[in-house]
Amino acid sequence: MMPQEKLKTMGTWPVFLTAISTILGAILFLRFGYAIAHVGLVSTLMIVFVGHLVTVPTALAVAEIATNQKVEGGGAYFMISRSFGLNIGGAIGLALYLSQAISVAFYVIAFTVACRDLLLWADLAHGLAIDPMWVNLGMMAFLTLLMVGKGANLGVKALYVVVVLLFLALAMFFMGSGPGNPNLSPVATIPQTLQLANGETLTRFTFFEVFTFIFPAFTGIAAGLGLSGDLKDPRRSIPQGTIWATAVGIVIYIAVAIKLWWSAPLEALATDELYMQNIAIWGPIIPVGLAAAAMSSALGSVMVAPRTLQAIAADGIFPERLSSWLKHGRGPESEPVRASLATCAIAFGFVLMGDINAVAEIISMFFMVTYGAICLVSFLEHMAADPSYRPTFRSHWSISLMGAVLCVVLMFGMNPTYAAASLAIMVAIHAWVSRRGGGQKGMVRLFRGIIFQMQRAFQLALQMSDGDDLEESTGWRPFVLAISPDTFMRKEGFDMVRWVAFRHGFGTYMHFIKGFLTEETQDVAKKAQQELVKRARGNRSRVHLDTIISPSYTSAIAQCIQLPGISGKGNNLFLMEYAPDHPANRDQLIDNFSLLSAAGLDLALLRSSGRKFGNKHDIHLWITPEDTKNSSLMILLAYILQGHPDWAEANISVFFLHDGENAEEEELLRSSIVEGRLPIAEQNIEHVSHESSSVQTIKNKSGGADLVILGFQKADVETMKEDAFERFNGLGEALFVHGLKPLTIQ
Repeated sequence: MMPQEKLKTMGTWPVFLTAISTILGAILFLRFGYAIAHVGLVSTLMIVFVGHLVTVPTALAVAEIATNQKVEGGGAYFMISRSFGLNIGGAIGLALYLSQAISVAFYVIAFTVACRDLLLWADLAHGLAIDPMWVNLGMMAFLTLLMVGKGANLGVKALYVVVVLLFLALAMFFMGSGPGNPNLSPVATIPQTLQLANGETLTRFTFFEVFTFIFPAFTGIAAGLGLSGDLKDPRRSIPQGTIWATAVGIVIYIAVAIKLWWSAPLEALATDELYMQNIAIWGPIIPVGLAAAAMSSALGSVMVAPRTLQAIAADGIFPERLSSWLKHGRGPESEPVRASLATCAIAFGFVLMGDINAVAEIISMFFMVTYGAICLVSFLEHMAADPSYRPTFRSHWSISLMGAVLCVVLMFGMNPTYAAASLAIMVAIHAWVSRRGGGQKGMVRLFRGIIFQMQRAFQLALQMSDGDDLEESTGWRPFVLAISPDTFMRKEGFDMVRWVAFRHGFGTYMHFIKGFLTEETQDVAKKAQQELVKRARGNRSRVHLDTIISPSYTSAIAQCIQLPGISGKGNNLFLMEYAPDHPANRDQLIDNFSLLSAAGLDLALLRSSGRKFGNKHDIHLWITPEDTKNSSLMILLAYILQGHPDWAEANISVFFLHDGENAEEEELLRSSIVEGRLPIAEQNIEHVSHESSSVQTIKNKSGGADLVILGFQKADVETMKEDAFERFNGLGEALFVHGLKPLTIQ
């Protein structure tokens, strides 16, 4: 039997009501007067402004993300988890859920404050001394029965009533006058310490303390998100309802702050958290409005939090049995009855604290984490520029980045200890969710997109800034290209590329597959490329690996040398490797020498001996008077190799070979190496003369070296062909180098 699809009945209006009832909630009635008294009108308006520098980017990001994807139950959690993956989404989702569940307790405590005159009347008129804690617990019990018994639809219907009372209370407040403020300076505050009539001393709060107490008022934008699973068209309802509620809230916040500052003495606002009733034309409407605001906010939170928890459980974030129990819903609308029970249990625990400021501080931290994550998702989506990200509503990346950064800054400004603890809890939850096997596809997609965009920008910048004098001004660095069909026979060629490209340049290694491009050869190429990447892992490879299918080796070379490397610049060094018993690569370099020279490439041919570079301890360079164009490239390659950890302990020895006295050229070489700050000791630069065979001299002196670097000339290739390289049989690995022009090594 197929599971019954959840019935979705709500539109934009419930989103607006849920959000506005939280935005214009208990904080507006209880703490805006405090703010005016403790930090002044200007700072209070600054708090409103800064708070909305967080909430407005979040509202815009919410609208953007919601119009890009199908939004299911879970609201903000669903958006984050589907963008960042379950690992990050699960951690943030749990933080969001806790803030929503704790908010229920916050608004219940606020409701009890609204009942203070009623409790005082019961005590004076009837001798009934009722502990406010019993009101807290009774209210929580009522909310629990309401949600478990009737569900969200009744909650939304109740919102209509309480929002009417809320706006009626605000209207009567604005219509009243109050005794007036004798000190109308916009920056005036109460003294640092204020002596109260009952003998107690009131200490003035700081800006960030007041911001912490007030910030939960700005969190109403997240309230409507949690109804996403009950909305007929969340892509339309969430952006419209959230943005309109935020706009209306900003206007009323500013108006209430100015009205309080104009209508009441600062000392009165500091000592009576419900002084608004002394300003309204009918005082009792203010406690009624506060009760309505607290009730509506509590209803909003107690509707949203269980749906967030239900969505988290549906994704399997919790252990299997717990997830199965929590995700179960009742009826065609899948009412989260069990998640509601869990939410109310948490709220009961925080109700017992009884301190509205302490609860507000905890809520603020968790909401900051959530809002910062939503803004970060939006920013990363902009940076990744994924074609699949096509929201019908678009914010700007700078707005989202500002919101994300500001959340972190404000967290540590409000309470560094709580902020660090909140982030530590997030990390711990993330580690736990990761062990549960939460998926990371969304996060991987985002960061791959960002890396792609950064690489694209850098490549284009390099290309646009490239000029004829760039190499002279910045120095030569290797952009090496290697092609070989013997990739899986020997690894020496690939090793040489990764060593040369490790730190100072870029490397591209192409595996050559002979044939025409067909489905079969494409499949072979794909498997070969996967095997290349697999082999490259774990050996500090920083080489771009790919394959090329071509009917001949020459055509493959011609195709590859015309393509730019991954650096955004053209390649400048072409490398081939061969073994004496597999000389095809050597012969291809000889046959295509003119082609490669025409492409403006320096050439390197590695002759593998089977020793596999021995202990990677000795590098010998042999420089002859004919190597005027090769010598600097040979020395730079030796230096670059020594920069790789595999060759870090290697000693470089330079031998200047000639058949007679040539002290001037030797001195030039020595000074070039010293002035170039190359790590070659002067005692390792040797002047070697020979009377007969220069080849035999090299074999005698470097037969045990791990790598020998030699130059070769165009004339050598044209006259001696393969003997230009095979005459050095008996050496270990030999790297033959041909430079097109002398390089500057200073």
